[in-house]
Amino acid sequence: MQETKEINALFTLIDDPDEEVYSSVSEKILGYGTNIIPNLEHLWETTPNEDVQERIEMIIHNLHFTDLTADIIEWRNGAYHDLLFGALLVGKFQYPDLHTTPVLQEIEKIRRNIWLELNSFLTPLEQANVLSNIIYQYYKLKGAELNYGQPDEFFLHKVLESKKGNAITNGIIYQVMCDQLEINARIINVPRQCIIAFYHSDYDPATYQGHPQEKIHFYVDASTGQAFSHKDLENYFKRICVPPVPSFYKPLAHTRVIQFLIEETAKCFTTPENSYKQNELMELAGLLD
Repeated sequence: MQETKEINALFTLIDDPDEEVYSSVSEKILGYGTNIIPNLEHLWETTPNEDVQERIEMIIHNLHFTDLTADIIEWRNGAYHDLLFGALLVGKFQYPDLHTTPVLQEIEKIRRNIWLELNSFLTPLEQANVLSNIIYQYYKLKGAELNYGQPDEFFLHKVLESKKGNAITNGIIYQVMCDQLEINARIINVPRQCIIAFYHSDYDPATYQGHPQEKIHFYVDASTGQAFSHKDLENYFKRICVPPVPSFYKPLAHTRVIQFLIEETAKCFTTPENSYKQNELMELAGLLD
């Protein structure tokens, strides 16, 4: 953005010790939108005062957050909630300059490798074996326990770079593959787990009146790609002393999957200096209620 007298005047006041003055200046700078970020970055580079640099960094962060909030709302209000795009929006919270093209290319590479191994004669279990073999064996995606000390494991583009995610991000990658390959498998609402249910091909959660468990062939652990049975899941519910109500077997809406991802990512930012990030993430999660 071209320098103007008003912008220069605002920049000279960023270091004002009066919090009310700084707050007013910050609000006016935010009104320029993200176009002013290059100017702020230049100011940061030419400012020796670390306190002023911190203020500039926070203004830039707030500009990105305002943009991200608008993008989340637009995604929520769209006719189709693309799961991959929703997960990439979460990544933009920590990495606002994230370029999506390399991610889409990587996803397409995995999808194509799976597609080449599929045919219309495979059973659902055989389809699951193909998916798991390509994703976890050939592509070598690793699954780790939820670790809130490793926020990058909650950002899909970083997971694809490192080939190491947690159950949530690995589950999103798995479901994205199923969505793109028209395989009726979805993340379900099991407590403390990220599990993918392989449904009968005719199952539609919007119209089916019976118990959704009746329409599930088997399950897949999103961390590892390991398939398991109804009996295994029933034993899990007994172990955690939770009754297996029908809602646990229903597929989660894409909006709820992304909301859950945001809520879990927020748990990575619990230190006092990062608490504002936790609050902002919970604000974003609230938009998806």
